[in-house]
Amino acid sequence: MKWTERDIPEQKGRVAVVTGANTGLGFETARALAEHGATVVLAVRDVEKGRQAAARISGDVTVQELDLTSLESVRAVAADLHGTHRGIDLLINNAGVMYPPKQTTRDGFELQFGTNHLGHFAFTGLVLDLLLPVQGSRVVTVSSLAHRARAAIQFDDLQSERDYSRVAAYGQSKLANLMFTYELQRRLGSLSTTISVAAHPGLANTDLVRNIPPAMRVIAPVIGPLMSQKPEMGALPTLRAATDPAVRGGQYYGPDRMGGTRGHPKVVESSPESHDRTVQQRLWTVSEDLTGVKFPV
Repeated sequence: MKWTERDIPEQKGRVAVVTGANTGLGFETARALAEHGATVVLAVRDVEKGRQAAARISGDVTVQELDLTSLESVRAVAADLHGTHRGIDLLINNAGVMYPPKQTTRDGFELQFGTNHLGHFAFTGLVLDLLLPVQGSRVVTVSSLAHRARAAIQFDDLQSERDYSRVAAYGQSKLANLMFTYELQRRLGSLSTTISVAAHPGLANTDLVRNIPPAMRVIAPVIGPLMSQKPEMGALPTLRAATDPAVRGGQYYGPDRMGGTRGHPKVVESSPESHDRTVQQRLWTVSEDLTGVKFPV
């Protein structure tokens, strides 16, 4: 079966929060959910760009400022959501940065690890109580094929202070996304009303690639059209993970063709490293310590 947007069930009455929803995969995810009836919160760093994105979406859409590079912002947004919503059905952890020059977040974390993993870890922990009472609620975290690329959780240098490689740091953050997904699902347990699921877009043609290294930039114009796909296709694994009634907690969705780089969404396998429970649990403990956020599960 080739799962498409047409397979999204009616979402009327459901509340979805999508991070990084003003462009690319996040925008397409938010658009599709809103067009199928969901009330969608675009959680974005740039409010003006968020408003421009909201104007292009048909449906019940609001914009919420969220800067994942700031734990202060994450806490403020979580508090705002508690004041405006009695429950959340879908939390889509989509926002991310890829291959930037070495930088840190406002809290001193390496930018990719701090934004892609720690920001979403903290945000999820602070709003999870809004999902837990909601039957059928889901946390969907967007990872990447890059979770296999030079990827390991470098506990002795998590913030890349001694040695920074933009490729390795991105891989670490995407591996962390998967480990977070699996450990969260284990903590939720089989009887929870909430499940934790992961997805990856394959190779999607979005603004995320603007910082790719020079060597990749040379070959990108050649291989890009052959292997990449449009953002609306890249968003399908996330949308399936978020809405397909057959989805089970702990699953990972990605494209079905060309080594997972493009195609329609299906259940896929992540790397053996991503399933290491000892590392998952250690990463969880370290993430709680770094962010100061304790989960209610």
